[in-house]
Amino acid sequence: MRRLRQLAQRTPPGRERYIDLLRALAITMVVLGHWGVTVIGYDHGRPAGHSALADLRWAWPLTWVAQVMPVFFLVGGYANAASLTSRRRRGGSATGWLVDRSARLIRPTTVLLLVLAAGAGIATLRGADAAQVREVIWFATIPLWFLVAYVAVVTLTPPMYALHRRFGLAVPVALVALVALGDLGRLLGPAVLADGNYLLGWLAVHQVGFAWYDAARADTRRTDDATAADADTADDGDRGLFRRRLPLSGRAGAILLGGGLATLVLLTVAGPYPVAMLHVPGERLDNAAPPSLALMAAAAAQLGLILLLRRPAGRWLRRSGPWQAVLAVNAVVLTLFLWHLTAAVLLVGLLDALGVLPTPPVGSAAWWAWRVPWLLALAAVLAVLVAIFGPVEARTRRPTATGPAGVGRRRLRAGLALAGYAGVLVGLLLNSLTPKEGPEPLGLPAPALVAYLAGAGLLRLLRSGRDRPG
Repeated sequence: MRRLRQLAQRTPPGRERYIDLLRALAITMVVLGHWGVTVIGYDHGRPAGHSALADLRWAWPLTWVAQVMPVFFLVGGYANAASLTSRRRRGGSATGWLVDRSARLIRPTTVLLLVLAAGAGIATLRGADAAQVREVIWFATIPLWFLVAYVAVVTLTPPMYALHRRFGLAVPVALVALVALGDLGRLLGPAVLADGNYLLGWLAVHQVGFAWYDAARADTRRTDDATAADADTADDGDRGLFRRRLPLSGRAGAILLGGGLATLVLLTVAGPYPVAMLHVPGERLDNAAPPSLALMAAAAAQLGLILLLRRPAGRWLRRSGPWQAVLAVNAVVLTLFLWHLTAAVLLVGLLDALGVLPTPPVGSAAWWAWRVPWLLALAAVLAVLVAIFGPVEARTRRPTATGPAGVGRRRLRAGLALAGYAGVLVGLLLNSLTPKEGPEPLGLPAPALVAYLAGAGLLRLLRSGRDRPG
């Protein structure tokens, strides 16, 4: 508590605290949503889980709020623009930013993968079926599908932010148009056209985060220590329709909310898209995998609601108590996300071993009654995991600029950084694409683990030499 109070007291006056609140709320909603909607039953005598949404059609419109991945990418765009801009003000480079940015994302993920692989290896050595081991680890690593997309947009942040500075809001508009083209492929063929939406949809939302950052900075630059050059750069968005700043007023929020909801109703009720913004087994389309035009409309509506609540939330966050709570969650926010399904695996395994695992039918009174103790028990297990592994994330060092370096060394460092990110992405993607039924003695495909660890190790090596002058 003392450290939280100190962090709260040292918060810069110009910090957009609302961004931190949104990040904390988004991850909390993901965790509670996954836990709350999961149905546990038995398949061939073994515990198995699936989503309850197929049996709770009345809850599908609630996913317009519960699908918070757009919020996380929006917040990520703001945070990445802010940190990249700050890095460059201090004389740092985009490569140095990428190297330092990797620490917060990759260190906690590496710990998760190593712990799961070690646990799976021990289980296999003790006689567990490799296919069953893979199924358990597959479920625990479901959160990693999100990291594939997020690590990709982080890697692309320097060039995409440059595009934003040049073309402004035209960039996300163009990306949404490409998402619509991909949806045509899903609806009319060829379906392969939609594969790009896995990246294009999240890039579009991430770009809007850039626009929010520039608009917020322009609103406060009179009281900031920004240089005249920064002010001139911020003014670039005043020219041209799509190069205007993102409006942050309540009126703009109301327009976005109303327009987003109206578009969403047309696309889902009158159009071909499912109402649910989360995966529902048996539906022809999945609005989230890959992101669809309907999800982009939901993201617009969510942005409108966020802008409507921005000022009252900002005033509330000036209070010490709420702000300390937000800081506490953000200190371990990725740990919470990465380990929350592992907590479910551990709890289900424990209850099954004790012979007391409840499996009431979905929607029954017993199922609803079980939601509260189920969530409380999962929260207790996750709290233990966060206490053990949270310090890995919380100890991430403050970024520091590297010294001057020659052109050749800069190019080599940039190439190695991109190779490191590529290894991490390939590893995460291979794990996500590998079916859960395949036998894997370590629970994770060996090529995925090798590629990931090679990339993570390369980035760790680059971080270890970041303070050396070139």
